[in-house]
Amino acid sequence: MASEQDVRARLQRAGQEHLLRFCGELAPGPRAALLAELEALEPDALREHCRRAAAACARPLGPLPDLAARLQPLPPERVGSASRSDPETLRLWEEEGFHQIAQNKVAVLLLAGGQGTRLGVTYPKGMYQVGLPSQKTLYQLQAERIRRVEQLAGQRYHTHCTIPWYIMTSEFTLEPTAKFFKEHGFFHLDPDNVIMFEQRMLPAVTFNGKAILERKDKIAMAPDGNGGLYCALMDNHILEDMERRGVEFVHVYCVDNILVRLPDPVFIGFCVLRGADCGAKVVEKAYPEEPVGVVCQVDGVPQVVEYSEISPEIAQLCGPEGGLLYSEGNICNHFFTRGFLQMVTREFEPLLKPHVAVKKVPYVDEEGNLVKPPKPNGIKMEKFVFDVFPFAKNFVAFEVLREEEFSPLKNADSGDRDTPSTARRALLAQHYRWALRAGAQFLDACGARLPELPSLPGSGDPPVICEISPLVSCFGEDLETYLQGREFQSPLILDENRARALRP
Repeated sequence: MASEQDVRARLQRAGQEHLLRFCGELAPGPRAALLAELEALEPDALREHCRRAAAACARPLGPLPDLAARLQPLPPERVGSASRSDPETLRLWEEEGFHQIAQNKVAVLLLAGGQGTRLGVTYPKGMYQVGLPSQKTLYQLQAERIRRVEQLAGQRYHTHCTIPWYIMTSEFTLEPTAKFFKEHGFFHLDPDNVIMFEQRMLPAVTFNGKAILERKDKIAMAPDGNGGLYCALMDNHILEDMERRGVEFVHVYCVDNILVRLPDPVFIGFCVLRGADCGAKVVEKAYPEEPVGVVCQVDGVPQVVEYSEISPEIAQLCGPEGGLLYSEGNICNHFFTRGFLQMVTREFEPLLKPHVAVKKVPYVDEEGNLVKPPKPNGIKMEKFVFDVFPFAKNFVAFEVLREEEFSPLKNADSGDRDTPSTARRALLAQHYRWALRAGAQFLDACGARLPELPSLPGSGDPPVICEISPLVSCFGEDLETYLQGREFQSPLILDENRARALRP
């Protein structure tokens, strides 16, 4: 380990010597830990990181002034749709997706490096329960969807297939996630096929370009964003592991979407048959000012433009058919070929530009007292997973219905959107629709039939509580076997045991 003198010299070179101001007060253990942490920071890279963070934060926010002339919607030939395509086309896409899955060529990759701070919890979001009757967590729902798709693909092609699950964690989430999976027996997945790896961490920086001490013996560090995926793939030799397993296609998604389909054979089949090396699922924006990035073209190149960079005038433009011209909302759900990921990690990762996130960062003041700031005081630099879209040779987008595939969990129930309550309602309402389509009928407390398609209220749970285990049906498939022509009272919890009992 380097001496204090050596570390101090390195920090002087980086302009960050203040990080050692409490070193003389520390006991041997914390002192050694701080020196080891500081020794790992390359001086030139640290200096440049802090400079870029302060400079980026100082730039004015708001719409880009020259964007209007450079912006275009994606060409129609680059866009597929789950709702507007004919049944035969959808069947062909699904068949191709299942075919690739059955050949063990498909993996899923979960972006799970963030904590549940905005939810008001200290543990990873994947461990969160939104209040379903089954009390399943996000991790369990996703694990069971993987198991079900393996089963469906195996049944179609009379083979045993495996879908490796790669989980990108961070310093904050790796240990609790690994412990959680072990305590739950990996949700009956083979532990060898659940591969957890860690993304890099970057120092949080003040507005004047100084790295922040969160304790006397520790720098304030933050994950480098979901775009840290590409460095993490290199650092942890993940692409080599994929190659060894024969994986050719990767379905990447974010942990907090309770409705995520993974892996989605229709999306995968669409991308494969289009010869895409990179793809994105999108939903139609709910309204012009909705705070979601827009998948579009800038200077003829596909990319995601953040909502804050688009002026209200552009956001409200309508296309020839009357809908929003820039309507393709990004939902952090992507397709990549392994070859494309290899190209990005070899050639393009250094070109990705970090984005500024202004946050409240706890710190120690000059007297060594811990301060929890009441308003944002620091900068965390993040890369975004979608920043690689411009490097694709054949980029495609795939439109899906929001009510079927997108309900993110971001905020505590005190918020007005993207809360545990909205996520729970979205899943229960989806399962209710599936049950009705499968021919189920529901009775109220007095035994009277509920309307076949009752209106679903904007607040509160659906009029019928219906939860369907992913192990029974992942996409609403095969439910007629258990539900057609039957009457149920709420709640209906269709797990594997109930399904066996209902099987004719």
